[in-house]
Amino acid sequence: MKRISDYLHKEVLVIGLAKSGLASAKLLHQLGANVTVNDLKATDTDAAVEELRDLGIQVVCGDHPLSLIKDKTIDLVVKNPGIPYSNPLVALAVEKNLPVITEVELAYKISEADIIAITGSNGKTTTTTLIYEMLKEDQKQPLIAGNIGTVACEVAQNATSDNVIVMELSSFQLLGTIEFKPAIAIILNIFEAHLDYHGTKDEYVFAKGKIYQNQSGSDVSIINLDDQEVCERSEKSHAEKLFFSTTRELESGTYIKDESIWFKNERVIYLKDIVLPGVHNLENILAAVSAVKLKGVSNESIKKVLTSFTGVKHRLQFVDTIESRRFYNDSKATNILATSKALQAFSMPTILLAGGLDRGNEFDELKPYLDNVKAMVLFGETAPKLERIANESGIEVIKRVDNVEQAVSAAFQISEEEDVILLSPACASWDQYKTFEERGDIFIHAVHKLK
Repeated sequence: MKRISDYLHKEVLVIGLAKSGLASAKLLHQLGANVTVNDLKATDTDAAVEELRDLGIQVVCGDHPLSLIKDKTIDLVVKNPGIPYSNPLVALAVEKNLPVITEVELAYKISEADIIAITGSNGKTTTTTLIYEMLKEDQKQPLIAGNIGTVACEVAQNATSDNVIVMELSSFQLLGTIEFKPAIAIILNIFEAHLDYHGTKDEYVFAKGKIYQNQSGSDVSIINLDDQEVCERSEKSHAEKLFFSTTRELESGTYIKDESIWFKNERVIYLKDIVLPGVHNLENILAAVSAVKLKGVSNESIKKVLTSFTGVKHRLQFVDTIESRRFYNDSKATNILATSKALQAFSMPTILLAGGLDRGNEFDELKPYLDNVKAMVLFGETAPKLERIANESGIEVIKRVDNVEQAVSAAFQISEEEDVILLSPACASWDQYKTFEERGDIFIHAVHKLK
C-alpha cells in the first residue's frame, strides 16, 4: 500500500465498529493517527473492542456521546456506511464542517492498484462478480472488495500495482467520499431507493453520481445509455466516456446486434451461449464486458465465464426443481425495480413470494410486470399493500402468511407442473430478518425440506 502521511498525528473519530470500523481504526492507527472508536451496541468484552484497546486505541461503547466532538479537536470522522447522517454525533460533525468519510475513501488513498468501481440501484453484485471472474480467468490478478467480499481498505492494504481492485459500492459508501477517483467507474442504473436514509431521490442520485465526480481524462466512465438518470449524472464526468446499450447499436461502445454482444464492432459472444437468466442481466453483462475489455481481457476468457456463470446467490438464483416446479431465490430484490426485472426473466406461469419492510412506498409500478403471475404469497409489513396490487391486477389466488418458510409451503400447495416459484420480495428484509441473505437462506432451506 501507499505509505501516506495524510493522517499522521490527526485526531480521528471512527463511528460504528463492525467490520468497516475495525478495519478503518486499525489502518488509521498504522498510518499514525490518534484514533477514537465509538459504537452504540459494542460492549467492553467484545473481541474487536479488546483488540483495538490492545493497540492503544480508545473505544467508547454503549452510546454516542456528543462530548467526543464537543470536548476535543477532531480532524476527521470515519463512519460506518449504514449509520445515517441524522445520527446526532454525525450531524454534529457535519454542523462543525468536519470531513465525514467512509472507509472507501481510505482504500482509495492507500491503494497502489487501479480500482474498477461499480454502483447502481440493481445488479451491482452480479456485475462486480462477472468483472472479477473475467479478470481472474484472464490472469489479471483481480481482488474483490467493498459492498461484496472484504472491507475495501483491508483489500487495498495488500494490493500492488499488479492487481486490479473490483469494488462494489452502495450509495451509503459513496456519499462518504471526497477524493475517491476510480480508474473505471460504472453506474448501472438509478431507481428511487433508500429514501429512509437519503431523505430525497435527489440526495440518493447525488450519492450515486459521486462515483464519476473526481474522474479525469485518464479515467473511464462506463454509462448505461438506456438510463436517463445515469446519462444526466455522467454529464459532469471529465473522464473518457464509454456507453453500453441493450436497445441501440453503438459505433464505439458495447451493444447487442445480430443476437450477439459486440464491443466496438467486434463480436464477443452469441446471446444463445450465455447461461445467466433474465433480460435485465444483459445490462449487467454489457457493463462487465465494457470494463474488462478496457483491461485487455480476451474474448475467450469472457466466453468461458459467460457460458458457465449462472448467477450470484440470492440474485435470481436457481435453487431446485421439485415435481416440475422450478424455484428461484431472488432475496436480494429489495426494491420494486429489482422485482420487476426478475418477473421479466420468466415467460411461464409464476407464483410470486413478496413482502417485507414498509418504507412508505406503494407498489403500483409492479402492475405492468404481473401478467405471468398466477398467484401471490405475501408476508411482512407490506403484505396489505401488495395484496391491493394483486387484487387490482386481477390475480385470483392471493395468500397471506407469516414468514418466508410458510410462503414456500403455501406456494408449493397451489402450484402446478411447469410453474416458477419465485422469491422476489420487492422490499428490504429488516422487518423480520437481519439481512436479505438470511431471508434467502431460509427460502432455500424451506425448498429443500419439500423433498
